[in-house]
Amino acid sequence: MNTQPRIYVAGHNGLVGSAIVRVLRAQGHTNIVTRSHAELELTDQAQVREFFRNERIDQVYLAAAKVGGIHANNTYPAEFIYDNMMVQANVVHEAWRNGVNKLLFLGSSCIYPRLAQQPIKEEYLMSGMLEPTNEPYAMAKIAGIKLCESYNRQYGTDYRSVMPTNLYGPGDNYHPENSHVIPALMRRFHEAKVSGAPEVVIWGSGKPMREFLYVDDMAEASVYVMNLDHDTYAANTDPMHSHINVGTGEDVTIADLARLVGETVGYRGRIGFDTTKPDGTPRKLLDVSKLKSLGWQARTPLPEGLRRAYAAFVDLMAAQEKRAAA
Repeated sequence: MNTQPRIYVAGHNGLVGSAIVRVLRAQGHTNIVTRSHAELELTDQAQVREFFRNERIDQVYLAAAKVGGIHANNTYPAEFIYDNMMVQANVVHEAWRNGVNKLLFLGSSCIYPRLAQQPIKEEYLMSGMLEPTNEPYAMAKIAGIKLCESYNRQYGTDYRSVMPTNLYGPGDNYHPENSHVIPALMRRFHEAKVSGAPEVVIWGSGKPMREFLYVDDMAEASVYVMNLDHDTYAANTDPMHSHINVGTGEDVTIADLARLVGETVGYRGRIGFDTTKPDGTPRKLLDVSKLKSLGWQARTPLPEGLRRAYAAFVDLMAAQEKRAAA
């Protein structure tokens, strides 16, 4: 008889969810439950209710979300707020209805005010205006934190939240318009290298600063926080301010990031900047002192993470070309 906890990873095909599954398996977990989007529509309350009723889940990692970069957030604001709020509400509520006491909600650092003091502490949440380009997504993620806190306060559950900085790595979305900055840059530099393009033009001025965390580090942090004993977690958080930042504690300008990605890919052309395009938040560096005091810190330097991410991207492109030729 399997005595391991029955763990549901929502969003296991995504960037973070797939990394959480890798980490759980590496730690010896075999009782992992997953469902693809085709198998389970998380915005559908009836489907989610039936799933939890049948599967007898012990723990949930809520990594399922509709995500994207500045262009996607600007283009599909209604989808970003609706889909994310529905997924969160359905999963958290049905987890509670079916006796799941442990859940980890994965948010995003965009929950913080656009002009928050740097580095950003957890208590800065809701202390100022959000970045307009991703406000609907940020509002949904804030609602997710408050959803977990509210169920804890009313029902005594142990639902926790972690807020990662910008993530990258194997399993990323490389769509040329709807992806985040690192996968978007990686694809553009790769295609420019293959085509021999003399220049790659980057959106914005290149001056904003961003922090980047390799996704397997994020997954390890997620499992670490989930497994902290209840008293330790409670002693380091507040019932109405319970989320924990996850990052590296270091940031880089977009211009320097572009040069580093170009070097990783092996692109030798020029890098230009289109200042007519939006920059987004000027700086977004998380204060990760709380998680560090709890015994965890990131291990993968940005150059090493980019090398791993590019290797995964090249493998993905080769697999797609092979399927197309078949």
